[in-house]
Amino acid sequence: MMSESLLSSRNLAFELYEVLDAEDLTRRERFAEHSRETFDAALGTARVIAEKYFAPHNRKADENEPRYENGEAILIPEVKPAVDAFIAAGFLSATRDFDVGGMQLPTLLSQACFAHFQAANVGTTSYPFLTMGAANLIESFGSDEQKQRFLQPMIEGRFFGTMALTEPHAGSSLSDIRTRAEPADDGTYRLRGNKIFISGGDHSLSENIVHLVLAKLPDAPGGVKGISLFIVPKFLVNDDGSLGKRNDVLLAGLFHKMGWKGTTSTALNFGDNGECVGYLVGKPHHGLTYMFQMMNEARIGVGLGAVMLGYSGYLYSLDYARDRPQGRLPDSKSPESTPVPIIQHADVRRMLLTQKAYVEGAFYLCLYASRLFDDTQTGETEDVRKHAHELLDLLTPVVKSWPSEFCLKANELAIQVLGGHGYTREYPVEQYYRDNRLNPIHEGTHGIQSLDLLGRKLAQNGGTGLK
Repeated sequence: MMSESLLSSRNLAFELYEVLDAEDLTRRERFAEHSRETFDAALGTARVIAEKYFAPHNRKADENEPRYENGEAILIPEVKPAVDAFIAAGFLSATRDFDVGGMQLPTLLSQACFAHFQAANVGTTSYPFLTMGAANLIESFGSDEQKQRFLQPMIEGRFFGTMALTEPHAGSSLSDIRTRAEPADDGTYRLRGNKIFISGGDHSLSENIVHLVLAKLPDAPGGVKGISLFIVPKFLVNDDGSLGKRNDVLLAGLFHKMGWKGTTSTALNFGDNGECVGYLVGKPHHGLTYMFQMMNEARIGVGLGAVMLGYSGYLYSLDYARDRPQGRLPDSKSPESTPVPIIQHADVRRMLLTQKAYVEGAFYLCLYASRLFDDTQTGETEDVRKHAHELLDLLTPVVKSWPSEFCLKANELAIQVLGGHGYTREYPVEQYYRDNRLNPIHEGTHGIQSLDLLGRKLAQNGGTGLK
């Protein structure tokens, strides 16, 4: 493996400590037990685990996509040890309180740690990341009973999570979903419907999978205001926390993707036998409002994932350009002169510098958004927290879209630097491009993000986010 193959530790330290002043966060009560030393220790652990457990099977997962066998999704065996190492090191609960086994890290530092895993293997990383988002949603809006039954095992890494929104006929138009939830006599609900493109919708990495499903009640008003949110586990959970029978959630099939192949993309059928048990989260008809918390977290995560795929391509092409001798400089006409490394050619330098600008600028944007989230939670005054919240709201569609577009362009340039070799599967830059091509699409396309920015965010709260 090349040195600094995941991301530049020098650049990361500069952005964290010189630009975003991460050490200043230790003056806040929540992070008072931390220091630059503990931050660096977490970053170092993330790098080691990412290099040891995640990076080695990135290519294998791409060449051996999940298989559908006997109604189950089968993954390559290297995925489970990787996610187990991630959980054992505490990264699943990196921002949670010390007293529940968390690291109590600022979001800025946790995202900087997570960047290593996304750079190493974006497909395997998706499983714990989806779980973290689902757990945060249940923690924010679930009942005490739901937290005990589902959240605690998710925090412990025994249950994984998903978000189940998209339906075959509706795509991104959630107002048109047809999945229905009928009240049952025991206070639960019976769901019936079909969902597609559900990342992590089936696997054997955990004891259970907790699906967060958008559906409509019989009395639901039309449009998005009629959407409710339900917890639908793969296996029912008994009162004592043990697993019960298999819920009526069936894996209908797997999608075969251009890239990002390590993450299962599933079609799920809910209630084919009329026995799909679901649990209402929060109030009826408020489901989309709740789901936006996870969606916005995912959008920032998508932006960072796009950065790291672009970053990986940049670092590989930079290393290649330093080592690949080819051609001579314009002022050296002699055919007997020694060929120079291609990094000395002006056009190659242009492509490398363009990649550097895209990925490092986008990386800062994502880390800045993470720092803003810390300010929304632990800012010293109400005004600071309010302003950070307004600015983060405004920037979230930008954080998702800009890296997804321009770090994909960086991947194109990485292929171009390698020339014909870049177009072959013998080199990783073509996989980085294929993996990154998903990011302008999922969690809201560029068009949807622009509608969010221009139609909602700019005018929100009188445009205070712009001030």
